Amino acid sequence: MASLKNKSTFVGDAEFCFECGTILPLPGREPFIVCVGCGFKNDINIFNGITVEYETKYNSKNSFKRRKENEKNADSATGPMVQDRVCSKCGNQGMSYATLQTRSADEGQTVFYSCPNCQHQELENS
Repeated sequence: MASLKNKSTFVGDAEFCFECGTILPLPGREPFIVCVGCGFKNDINIFNGITVEYETKYNSKNSFKRRKENEKNADSATGPMVQDRVCSKCGNQGMSYATLQTRSADEGQTVFYSCPNCQHQELENS
């Protein structure tokens, strides 16, 4: 990406605000892009010659229903298992888990547990 210079504070790529450095939203129909960080209006022409490619795919309702049915009928849970976790609903020894950062970066991750026996789900903020 070529560096650009606008009549403002920063020298940088077109994806970033020249005033405060915040990542800019994708262009719309207006002749300018307003920075969500500082409100600076960037001329849409800074994007001339830049190609942004992305593809959006949607799952059908039937594929979602099939997946949910398969999860209910599965003999074992998908994903890693922790053997020392006991299901609070059925008492099964061992649950599968997945982790996700749902809170701010200076806080711990959230652990989502799923029972392979009864599909009961629990979460724990670590």
